[in-house]
Amino acid sequence: MKDVELVIKSNKKVSKDIYLMRLEGDTSEVKNCGEFINITLPNHYLRRPISVCDYGTDHIDILFKILGHGTKDMSEFEVGKKLKCLIGLGNGYNIKTDIKPVLIAGGIGIAPFLSVIKKYNSLGIKPTLVYGARTKDDLVVLDEMKEMADIHMCTDDGSYGIKGNVVDLIKQENINVEYYYACGPYRMLEAVAKAFNEGEVSLEARMGCGFGACMGCSIKTTNGPKRVCKEGPVFKGKEVLW
Repeated sequence: MKDVELVIKSNKKVSKDIYLMRLEGDTSEVKNCGEFINITLPNHYLRRPISVCDYGTDHIDILFKILGHGTKDMSEFEVGKKLKCLIGLGNGYNIKTDIKPVLIAGGIGIAPFLSVIKKYNSLGIKPTLVYGARTKDDLVVLDEMKEMADIHMCTDDGSYGIKGNVVDLIKQENINVEYYYACGPYRMLEAVAKAFNEGEVSLEARMGCGFGACMGCSIKTTNGPKRVCKEGPVFKGKEVLW
């Protein structure tokens, strides 16, 4: 974990109420796909935990959706603004070199998968991305993803792709799920964990501190209580007591 000051390099709207922000500075503490950062926002008491979408030693990209006053303020931040951030938080996905993974995303849960896709591409593996949302306006596939993954999409209302959820899509298109990585709404993660044997889920939780001190984000697992911010946000799907 490291406390740093990062500068906004860009802040672009990429879909309905969804923004892609690049922060520049010393980001060398970010080591793994699936970590998150905790951003201090002016005039807000608690920091905002946001998944890392992509990263390098001098930048972090974050994808966020306007869901409240904090993210609404973030959408209006201008290039050049400085933000205090805790980085290098949480445990990310376990990258395996002997599989072709299936990435399962719901809504804004697409965020951590750009870095996962890039990591697997660097290993010579083109992963499968299964992506679902309520409507087509809630889908956001970044341009660079399109050539790097085999993408299958669905919506609850049928406005894009097949009508149904991600489990429906996987079964309908006979996608072989040897090992999955999932990120999205809680009920989607529960359905995925119960439908498929081996894989990892990235959970969200309200966080006070973001680094394990307050215990406010604890969940129940087969191995006792664990903190989403410290032992997570990534857990084995079968480990979580849904």
